[in-house]
Amino acid sequence: MEWNFVFFFNSVLLGVGLAMDAFSVSLANGLHEPQMRRKKMCGIAGVFAMFQALMPMTGWICVHTVVQYFQVFEKFIPWIALILLAYIGGKMLLEGRKDGAEEKAVEMEAAKLGVTGLLIQGVATSIDALSVGFTISEYGFIMALVCALIIATVTFVICMAGLIIGKKFGTKLAGKAGILGGIILIVIGLEIFITGVF
Repeated sequence: MEWNFVFFFNSVLLGVGLAMDAFSVSLANGLHEPQMRRKKMCGIAGVFAMFQALMPMTGWICVHTVVQYFQVFEKFIPWIALILLAYIGGKMLLEGRKDGAEEKAVEMEAAKLGVTGLLIQGVATSIDALSVGFTISEYGFIMALVCALIIATVTFVICMAGLIIGKKFGTKLAGKAGILGGIILIVIGLEIFITGVF
């Protein structure tokens, strides 16, 4: 494989394709926390970008080292993504259904996305990117790394857009934002599961 326009164009397209789940989850996060600060938004987008770069490189390394073990693990990817996103989405749904205006304000403050929740989201939305390691397996290490960094950059930009859009609508939807965000996460989990299994 050569360093040319096609390589960079394909890497950007891979980034866009892989970032769609992370975009949807970012949208849900923005809906759920409409008062989110810019620093936290950059942190969330950065975590998603990091995982989207890490997973293809992990896949690439697996192809070049322990490919037979990775193939056994690959069939569990849709199940893992479904379980993780259903868990987070279900939690957001339950929090969004509780009544009481004052309770809602306190709850929204407490329910803001924490480090653990963010890491779970990062893994769940990027785990299918492990298989991208197979598609870039003919690349040398440096080319695979550059491809992963392009994917990370594209993911960061797309996730920031998702957070901004989610925040805008989250402010307008107020109390219902948590419910909508939870539904979005569960739907993403189902979509990953269905496309992965069938």
